[in-house]
Amino acid sequence: MHQTPRLHDGAESLKGEASTGLTVSGESDMPSSESTDEAVGSADAMPPEDADVEVTVWSAESGDASDEAILGQAGDDVLQTTVEAWIGDLGMTSTREVPVPDRLVDQVIGQEAGSVIIRKAAEQRRHMLMIGDPGTGKSMLARSMTELLPRDALEDVLVYPNEEDENEPRVRSVPAGRGDRIVKVQKEAIRVQREKTQRMLLIGFVAVAFLLAIATLQSGDIVTLLFGMFLLTFGYMFLRSRLGAADESRIPKVLVKHDTKELPPFVDATATLSGALLGDVRHDPFQSGGMETPAHERVEPGAIHRAHKGVLYIDEINLLRLEEQQALLTAMQERAFPVSGRSERSSGALTKTEPVPCDFILIAAGNLDAIQGMHPALRSRIRGYGYEVYVNSEMPDTARNRRRLIRFIAQEVYRDQDTLREIPHFDVGGVAAILKEAQRRSGRRGKLSLRLRELGGLVRIAGDLAIEEGAELTTADHVIRARSIAKPLEQQVADRMIERRRDYSLLVNSGERIGRVNGLAVLGANSGLSDFSGIMLPVEALVTPSQGGGGKIHATGGLSDLAKESVTNVSAVVKKLTGKDVSDYDIHIQFVDTHGVDGDSASITIATAIISAIENIPIRQDLAMTGSLSVRGEVLPIGGVTAKIEAAGHAGVRTVIIPRSNLQDVVLDHQWEGKVEIIPVDTLDEVMEHALIKHEQKASLVERLGGIIDRLTPEISSNVRPV
Repeated sequence: MHQTPRLHDGAESLKGEASTGLTVSGESDMPSSESTDEAVGSADAMPPEDADVEVTVWSAESGDASDEAILGQAGDDVLQTTVEAWIGDLGMTSTREVPVPDRLVDQVIGQEAGSVIIRKAAEQRRHMLMIGDPGTGKSMLARSMTELLPRDALEDVLVYPNEEDENEPRVRSVPAGRGDRIVKVQKEAIRVQREKTQRMLLIGFVAVAFLLAIATLQSGDIVTLLFGMFLLTFGYMFLRSRLGAADESRIPKVLVKHDTKELPPFVDATATLSGALLGDVRHDPFQSGGMETPAHERVEPGAIHRAHKGVLYIDEINLLRLEEQQALLTAMQERAFPVSGRSERSSGALTKTEPVPCDFILIAAGNLDAIQGMHPALRSRIRGYGYEVYVNSEMPDTARNRRRLIRFIAQEVYRDQDTLREIPHFDVGGVAAILKEAQRRSGRRGKLSLRLRELGGLVRIAGDLAIEEGAELTTADHVIRARSIAKPLEQQVADRMIERRRDYSLLVNSGERIGRVNGLAVLGANSGLSDFSGIMLPVEALVTPSQGGGGKIHATGGLSDLAKESVTNVSAVVKKLTGKDVSDYDIHIQFVDTHGVDGDSASITIATAIISAIENIPIRQDLAMTGSLSVRGEVLPIGGVTAKIEAAGHAGVRTVIIPRSNLQDVVLDHQWEGKVEIIPVDTLDEVMEHALIKHEQKASLVERLGGIIDRLTPEISSNVRPV
């Protein structure tokens, strides 16, 4: 593969140009091709420096008015143009032409507020708490801070033996790079002194051996000579080893060391144990007899010490025990924390060093539930001396953000360059397919998903398919096949459930039935994935006269508390809208072939099934529905609407009822264009109008419901088109 120039700090002339291209004449300022975590693009061989050439550079960060000229609107306005039409106007052929910034902070996409705060936090050395969905760039933002911190502040930390108390080693910090030199100098001095001592010792023992030999010659006692020589040899070896060990025990240990040329440390302490986070003292099995290891040599630094003058990153901060969070708070306040043995049964438990420097910037991260498990004082410390950031999970579907996503694709390709996992660049069709997938996964029209870790996985799988075929570029066909291969587990489960229901005739998508409705749901809605997996969920209701008064509602299917509450609310709605006393009936609700129902998005499904059973009016089975229901009969918005509509299509249903307020969130694939009719509704009477078949009682029921329900849902445009 070829190499292209990166967009670097010195190339300011590239940053503000139009996305269709920029002509540059003269010399080309090329950075070194040094390998980094974000490998860079490709280009043809460089021309001679004195030659006049034209270089076309696709700018990922175009910000001038040329966007308006190209697209008919400002670059920061939400686009109404389809991805195919928009990308055709860019003039690019593949991601090989896309420059990538050198600095990691400039490679972060869609987190402008977070990038600004990272810069401020680095400048002022402030702590940060970043909360948001997985895969949105929290760790990348944290790692980028190391590029903004000064390198001249780095220090080496040494630990020395304490002559007064061997179990309290002394600690000293020196400028970066001097720690090894200090140890080397002391080792050299001890080596010279040891050699001198050993020479003197050897001379003394040789003199004694000589005198012993003379005495033996005079007495003629050979046994005495041999025994004396043995004692002399043993004594010499013993004294030599003892003197050497005593000298080496005074050499300090480099606890934390840095190179003056390296970036400030970035230490990921996610899911570390107490000793790895706060430091520990190793156990010494030989604690006497001259074989013990000095206490200062058994001291091991923790993540907080290795992050001195750098960044300490802890994801899922709430998983730390409160004791560890308290110790972390102490380290943040004092900027120093002693290392002590963490195991009570270890000999290291007796050792506790002087405070070891740990002046780090803490970047804590997690999901929304992480706040609940945080030590109140720790969060107060971050709030009082730092920043709290809620990272974005989506960004507006603008021309500027589409270009940023194209740059993201290029970054993912460059990331694996020169490795065994190398993948080819993406052509225009492949880029368009990834952009449409970002639209679909956002779950809202006019938005692009920022769950880039999942999109990155799709990029790599598509690239693997291209490598397998020997293709020079990754195409839209590879991306589409990658989507099929990379289905989440929930979607694979849903596909098998649909197949099994067809085999056992549990899937009904035609005809009419009383008290049976095809509901829609998503599997794994709380799995942390942005790509919901939809499934059609049949719901059946049966109404029987109550025996002994006091009718009850029986719902089966392993309902969660929220789902049970929605059933209770539905009974109140039915009582109000039908005018019938529900207490005269026992209402049985069954979620067919389902267990573990959560949420309230099946509310209109349950209400429709109950009303159908009470009024004895059949329901269309070629129709599915989803939506929450208020106690006044309003249909409220739900999540995962696109996945639910596509699930209905997979199940053979061609008409779907959804809340009108969710209409703007529908982003369907082209395969469903013209195949699925979407009916937006505001109230329950509209649901009945479309769901119930023609019946002598239908008109009066719908008219009666319409007269009772208050219309409060605002009108929303019904312009839905596939992407």
